[in-house]
Amino acid sequence: MKQMLSIALPKGRLGESVYKIFENIGLACPEILENSRKLIFENEENAVRYFWAKPSDVAIYVEHGVADIGIVGLDILLEQKPDVFELLDLELGKCRIAVAGKKDALKGADRKLRVATKYPAIASSYYAEKSREIEIIKLNGSIELAPIIGLSDVIVDIVETGKTLKENKLFVLEEICDISARLIANRSSFRFKTEAIENLCENLRTRNSGVEKEKIQ
Repeated sequence: MKQMLSIALPKGRLGESVYKIFENIGLACPEILENSRKLIFENEENAVRYFWAKPSDVAIYVEHGVADIGIVGLDILLEQKPDVFELLDLELGKCRIAVAGKKDALKGADRKLRVATKYPAIASSYYAEKSREIEIIKLNGSIELAPIIGLSDVIVDIVETGKTLKENKLFVLEEICDISARLIANRSSFRFKTEAIENLCENLRTRNSGVEKEKIQ
């Protein structure tokens, strides 16, 4: 009998893309595509249970064992530092965390730098390594507004295309790290459902390898 896997998917485009991949490797649950108010979707035949979660909450569900595995951006792992196993880079949702602001925002290294960000832990760690004194201003939305109106000198945020920065006359000043979606597992689940989780990882690796070959040909 197959071991049932409980999977936390992040709401939005990333989660929908990941579900399609899972569907293609034999973990389909057609009910999840129906327009309903249900929160949990289960397919006993494929031994899989899915639920949608806010992206920043996925790692919490996995860490506490509510989900065996989940998909989460590396930015969240770096910020939250959850006690989970990071199993695989899915190479989806690629972007970067960067420092951005007006062109001369980093001048005057002897002064305290005001940094607006959704990622205080990442920003603090980055500038601690550079021995730069900073003041963190925690924001939850419209981060780009902060340096424009003088709330901060720079921002630390996710950058995808850079279009929003450009339209607001802001620039990427430093790049901190590349980001992509990661497959994570609860530590206890990995111990007791090793075969099911490792089979999933192997199928995903095989799938990724096939995609790369298609790109090369």
